[in-house]
Amino acid sequence: MQNLLIFQSLWAMELRSARYPERTLEDNVDKIFKAGFQGVSADWRDRSFVKKLSALLKDNGMQAEGQCFPRTVDDLKPVLENAVEFGVHHIDLQPDVRPRRVQECIPLLEGWRRLAHEAGVEVYIETHRDRMTTDLHFTLDLLDCFPDLRLLGDLSHFVVGREFAWPIPDEHHVEIHRILDNSWAFHGRVATREQVQIEISYPQHKMWVDQFLSWWEYGFRSWQQRASKDDSLSFTCELGPKPYAITGPDGEDTVDRWAESLLLKDHIARVWKNSIINQ
Repeated sequence: MQNLLIFQSLWAMELRSARYPERTLEDNVDKIFKAGFQGVSADWRDRSFVKKLSALLKDNGMQAEGQCFPRTVDDLKPVLENAVEFGVHHIDLQPDVRPRRVQECIPLLEGWRRLAHEAGVEVYIETHRDRMTTDLHFTLDLLDCFPDLRLLGDLSHFVVGREFAWPIPDEHHVEIHRILDNSWAFHGRVATREQVQIEISYPQHKMWVDQFLSWWEYGFRSWQQRASKDDSLSFTCELGPKPYAITGPDGEDTVDRWAESLLLKDHIARVWKNSIINQ
């Protein structure tokens, strides 16, 4: 049967603190495993790193989302080689190009899709600022050109990039739903029109947290209708370090991001259950 895998971002495990030393990779993987996550999201370009991380994950029965940031079609090849050699749940491709016209994107997307098909690896295009998918409307134009394009939905970038007003207009919900209807994996943080990552435990942010949870539930239900009966959906908790994280005058995070990641994990598990009940 279909199931949900909740991953934790290794990037989000970075402390970037003047007070606390960074944890080792081994300590981070152990901490993530003991907290009940089913896997991690990590950069999948460097073979030596991927080999080390994959061994740690295998020891704990965990999976991985592999990230990459290609600028050319061929840039994806070593990432796929790592994916085939060491295994991966899917590849998260952030297209590190900024074309002005959809026509300029076509050769890249067609090339990446061809390589992914030949390698037998699932590759999803992430919605992300300062990438090919930086703008919501441009991304919708890409979907007009490639209706079956598989996205990795990170909605936070569209909310802050388009400065969604509150209450969110109906037309924005329609646009976001279309993104969700093409999303085959998710990255999770909560944004407002001014900030890409807010503290989800603060009561004044509840309306935005509830909105994102509602969108994700819609996305889960949409995926359940499209995916095969034995497929797994991944959701990565990606509460990034500064400058994503809001900091105080001391330069330290205003909240415990690890605690907020665990809170987000619990929210997502509940939303998944609700999405099944509400089908």
